[in-house]
Amino acid sequence: ILDMSDQKFILYYRKFIKNPLLARKQFAIEMIHPDMANVSKAQIKGKLATMMKAKEEAISIYGLKSKFGGGRSTGFALVYDNVDLRKKYDSKCLLRRDGMWNKEKGPTRKQKKEIKGRVKRVHGVMKAKAAMAGGKKK
Repeated sequence: ILDMSDQKFILYYRKFIKNPLLARKQFAIEMIHPDMANVSKAQIKGKLATMMKAKEEAISIYGLKSKFGGGRSTGFALVYDNVDLRKKYDSKCLLRRDGMWNKEKGPTRKQKKEIKGRVKRVHGVMKAKAAMAGGKKK
């Protein structure tokens, strides 16, 4: 079993932009990793956190692509001013990937269609009661 912590890679960033409206710094990242197949997002976050003096939770990484032939990768990173601002502005899929956002459980697609059918069949104040009612008893 290989320990990935001793593996070295070089990380540098290009196209650096400060975005004060979204309270973040955004840039393209490039890695050189000749002895590794690829670099994990956790390792990239760790290195970026020390470079940017930010918390790892406030960093969002996406769009990683390996170059043909290996040894080099590119991607994008967003470094938010703090974790709360990341939760406010970052996309839901990136937050869910990092375990910072859970989707609220509501009625399923089939349940929504059944409710719509029940509501269509009644008029007036009965619509609310039909929407709240459960399925048919067998």
